[in-house]
Amino acid sequence: MEITSFTIFSSQTFSVALAFTFLSLLLAVLAVRSRSSKPRRSQSDGGSSSTENDKLCNCLCYCNGAVTGSEPVDVPHLNGETEKKTAVTEAETTGASMMEQLVPEITTHALSYLDYPSLCRLSMTNSLMRKAANDDNAWKALYHKDFTSEQDSVTPVNGWKAYYAATRAIVNVNVRFFNFIRDRSLPEMSHLWLNADYVKCVHPSGEFFSGYNAVVQSWQLAFNWEQGVNFQVRDVRARVLTDMAWVTMKTYVGDHLDTGPFSVTNIFEFHNGRWYMVHHHSSVLDEVEHQNA
Repeated sequence: MEITSFTIFSSQTFSVALAFTFLSLLLAVLAVRSRSSKPRRSQSDGGSSSTENDKLCNCLCYCNGAVTGSEPVDVPHLNGETEKKTAVTEAETTGASMMEQLVPEITTHALSYLDYPSLCRLSMTNSLMRKAANDDNAWKALYHKDFTSEQDSVTPVNGWKAYYAATRAIVNVNVRFFNFIRDRSLPEMSHLWLNADYVKCVHPSGEFFSGYNAVVQSWQLAFNWEQGVNFQVRDVRARVLTDMAWVTMKTYVGDHLDTGPFSVTNIFEFHNGRWYMVHHHSSVLDEVEHQNA
């Protein structure tokens, strides 16, 4: 009895498998025939029938997302929809990158994430990227990111790119000033100051010096002090005009911000292609001023 049941069950299983195999082969044949069938087009030239060389192929060529072909065709999308495309756009034929095809507002926003060296390097790639990298709004955004947003209402005469470069130059000169103090380098400090009678210097002690010679002598005395000159500079704010600039900041003396803060103002003038210091003022900032600053 058990052997009979097994034989009947095996026969039924074989029949079902055979039926599925036949249906699969039938569907495969139909699919191959439907894909192999190509639409033909005949052309007449002077009443003569077209030859095989005159047949047009409706195959599609995808190149960087572009569709080439002489007739409108259905381009499938991942979501199952289709779109009619007939010609290649100008950006696709010229090989323009995706960055170059963006609208200016999106390009400016993307460039705002670059730093100063990267933006300069990008401007040297090609004409389109140079135009995007020289956009005034991109440099304004970079200025606010690297320096301060206090000057949002400022309209630079030569544009934000030139204003950014001038501000970075004056900030670098200001950094050199503090490096000369750390190194106690009198020759470098003497070279930084403009040799003029109207230069002024006020040290944290409250001593006031006027004139180039007096200012240089004051720094010679300051460098002879025995106390350390380790300090930190914070809250740097720069403002640049055509031939004058000033920088405000706070300084803290000591490795652990033991003394301070001191309120510091440095004023520079532009002469013969470089910036010179013409005024330095450093004074202790009391608690009330420090809280309101």
